[in-house]
Amino acid sequence: MPTFPRRSVEQHADHIERLLAGALDTGEETMPIDEAAGRVTAARVVSPVDLPLFRNSQMDGFAVIAADIADAPVSLPVVGEIAARPVDPGVLQPGTTVRIMTGAIVPEGADAVVPVEDTTPGDDSEDAETVRIGRPRAVGEYVRERGSDVRAGDELLPAGLRLASRHLAVLAASGMTTVSVRRRVRVAIVTTGAELVAPGTDPVRGQVFDSNGTALAAATRATGAEVVVRERVADDVDDFRRALATATAQADVVLTSGGISMGDYEVVRESLEPLGAEVGSVAMQPGGPQATATVDGTPVVCFPGNPVSTQLSFEVFVAPLLRRAAGLPERTASTRPLTEDLRSVSGKRQFLRARFDGDGVTLVSGPGSHLVAGLAASDALVIVPEEAVELRAGDTVTVWAL
Repeated sequence: MPTFPRRSVEQHADHIERLLAGALDTGEETMPIDEAAGRVTAARVVSPVDLPLFRNSQMDGFAVIAADIADAPVSLPVVGEIAARPVDPGVLQPGTTVRIMTGAIVPEGADAVVPVEDTTPGDDSEDAETVRIGRPRAVGEYVRERGSDVRAGDELLPAGLRLASRHLAVLAASGMTTVSVRRRVRVAIVTTGAELVAPGTDPVRGQVFDSNGTALAAATRATGAEVVVRERVADDVDDFRRALATATAQADVVLTSGGISMGDYEVVRESLEPLGAEVGSVAMQPGGPQATATVDGTPVVCFPGNPVSTQLSFEVFVAPLLRRAAGLPERTASTRPLTEDLRSVSGKRQFLRARFDGDGVTLVSGPGSHLVAGLAASDALVIVPEEAVELRAGDTVTVWAL
């Protein structure tokens, strides 16, 4: 018999959120920035240095004293050259200029840079090269001041930020080699069923390829979590318990598929009910049978075994929690008009496979929980409320993008 009465989708989602609350607080770890793309900062990061590190030129051109060219056009003698390398640039004397490259240190005394394209060669004397500058320049023009981007001690990155290349670039520019990030949630996946065989093998009559292991592993990684265990077991309680012991020893969360219905050979239910599992149904289709347990302190979330039911159960109940833990944006729903009529089952929330079709949405498959090709052909889910029995073309429905 079920151990909980039929729940609504919201009731079961709330139950799983409470079940996983402690497991998703995984702490932090320090890792090299070259490996940190996609990870989430565990704490705010402050700059150890000023950026830029020193006054430097924004352009290839000529470093000048702005007062010397206030009455431009003027010609100034070129007394040196400063490249973008570790050098002592010296002090620029009034009435002179030095050629300077982008990123090079601006010499003391200089307070502006004239881009090379805004100059012309002067009338060189026998003693010196000269450059002609056609118009005045403001103090600070084309000079990058030290600390003008960020000061030492300023926040570079906030806590809870998912790291992209631009974030890693500023860490590297600040001289940092590591960053503290949230540890990924570790997930174990156990698929069950005597009928399951690995893709790539030759099935005999009565066997089917295990798509749930592949789907759950890929979906888990897409939420920013880490798959640490992936096993397939037949309908044998001892084998399942051994696999479960391995899973709970290594994972923060265990996901299972299959074996929770009310019939015979339901290995997950038979193994977990003596340990206090909650087994029952949720008012949804696909994905009605659901179960949860806590084993050795590790939460176990059990999905039905039909492939579409497994995938949609994960998307509805677990994916939002893992995405939040990984700092990924939450899924947003939209509303679209149906392009066709549909009928639904009273009392169950339907998750129907569909495709975006212009401004509307069109169903691409029946409601069967075995229709994996229909799910693969979909890029949206139409969510039909429990009370809706019939909807007409043009009616507005809630849609999730897949």
